[in-house]
Amino acid sequence: QVQLVESGGGVVQAGDSLTLSCAASGGASKYYAVGWFRQALGKERDFVAAINWDGHSTYYQDSVKGRFTISRDSASNTVYLRMNSLKPEDTAVYYCAAQEEGLIASADDYAYWGQGTQVTVSS
Repeated sequence: QVQLVESGGGVVQAGDSLTLSCAASGGASKYYAVGWFRQALGKERDFVAAINWDGHSTYYQDSVKGRFTISRDSASNTVYLRMNSLKPEDTAVYYCAAQEEGLIASADDYAYWGQGTQVTVSS
């Protein structure tokens, strides 16, 4: 069974940076693609970024391109989401998720999910 644990959320001001971590364990998690999603209050869960199992390929939602960077450390089996130039509209609960197929943006295709971490960006 794959387990994912997010950390690193918090309250920051617009323009600040924050790095989220997603620690994976169990099963063949080190060979899974990992995606970050976010869900703002009252809205649907949206795709943010994804990285394939070896870290060589990434995929981003247009609104975060150039501001967010997804990366992974194979030794610790941890995926990171570095968020720069944060905006109030980035406020949401951020989730990491894992699946075996590759760079996928659809939340329905992810089999394993973390519990989420809150990011709040004040103006």
